[in-house]
Amino acid sequence: MIVGSIKEDTSLDKRISITPETAKNIKNLGLEVYLEKKYGEHLGILDEDYQNVKFFDNPNELIKHVNLLAQVNCPSKTQIENLKENSIILGILNSIENKEVLNNLLKKKINPFSLELLPRITRAQSMDVLSSQANLAGYRAVVESIYEFEKAIPMMMTAAGTVPAAKVLVIGAGVAGLQAIATAKRLGAIVSATDVRAASKEQVESLGGKFLTVEGSENLETKGGYAKEAGEDFKKKQSQMLEKAVSNNDIIICTALVPGKRAPRILSEKMIDGMKQGSIIFDLAVTQGGNAAYSETDKIVIKKGVKIIGIANVMNKLPVTASNLYAKNIFSFIRNLYSKEKKQFYLNMEDEIIKNTLIKGSN
Repeated sequence: MIVGSIKEDTSLDKRISITPETAKNIKNLGLEVYLEKKYGEHLGILDEDYQNVKFFDNPNELIKHVNLLAQVNCPSKTQIENLKENSIILGILNSIENKEVLNNLLKKKINPFSLELLPRITRAQSMDVLSSQANLAGYRAVVESIYEFEKAIPMMMTAAGTVPAAKVLVIGAGVAGLQAIATAKRLGAIVSATDVRAASKEQVESLGGKFLTVEGSENLETKGGYAKEAGEDFKKKQSQMLEKAVSNNDIIICTALVPGKRAPRILSEKMIDGMKQGSIIFDLAVTQGGNAAYSETDKIVIKKGVKIIGIANVMNKLPVTASNLYAKNIFSFIRNLYSKEKKQFYLNMEDEIIKNTLIKGSN
C-alpha cells in the first residue's frame, strides 16, 4: 500500500503533509511513501533527508499510483482525475467550500477524509489539526500585532519615567484564543478575554487573564465543546459590554468562530472608530467573514489610525513548525486507518473517528 503527497501551491500554503520523521514512521507501518520531487525544499528540507522514499517529477503520475493521498488542502479538479478507484484522500478538505470537487471524488468512488471533522474525543487528540494549527495561529497573531504596534508591550521602569504595559483583549477563548492570551501575558501585556462559553472563564483566569462576560448569560457551548451562535439578546448585551472594553485596549485579537457558519461580527464600525489611534486589531476569522468590521483578507486596513490586520493563512508565517505538527496529525490518522493484520486501509465505520471524518455526501 502506498501513501503519497504532492506539493501544495506554495503561494497559498507553504505547509507539507509528510516530513522526513513521519515518512519514516509511515514506512515502519509497512507502507511505501511517494513524494513529488523537491517536496519540502522551500522549507529547507531536501529530498535526501527522506530515507527510502520514491520521488516523482510529475505529480499527476504520482497520484495514479497511491492508495492514500495526504495533502493540506483539497486538491484541484484536474489532480483528482488521476486518483484511482477506492483510493483515499486525507487533509483539511473544507467540505463547504469544496462541495463540487468532493462530489466528483465520491462519484469516482474515492474516499475523502476531512480532518476538520474529527470528533472531540481523547483518542483523536493526536490527530486534531484544528488544535495544533490554531495554537500556532494564536501565538502568531500576537507576534504580528506587536510588530505593527508602535509601542512597548511590557511595563518598564526607567530613569526617564515609567512605560505603561499594553492592554490586550482576546475575543474567543478557544485553542487560538488561549494561546494568544498566554503569549501576550508572557510578553508583559495586561490581558483580558471574552467568550460565549462559561467554561472559558476558568481557563482564561488560569493563564492570568481577566474574563469579561455578559451578566446573566447562558452557556453557549455545544456538546462537542465548540461555541454555538448567540441569540439577539446576548449579542446586544455583549455589544454594550465590549464597547467600553474595546476603547480601553491597545491590541485586540479576534478568534471567534462558529463551526460550519459565517464568523460572528463582534466589532462594529462604531466600536473601532472609538478606539485610540495606533491601536491594532488582528482578525483571525477574516476568511470566514471576519469578527471585525473593515477587515479584509490579506490586507492591513487603516481606519482613523486603527490598523485592522487580516491574514488568510497565518500558518505561512511559521510553515516549518506548522508542517511538523500537521504531519504528526496526518501520521496518527494513517496509523488509525491502516490495519497491519489486513495489510490495507480499513474503513471501520464503527470507529467514531473514521465515521465522523469520512465525507459521504454533499455536506
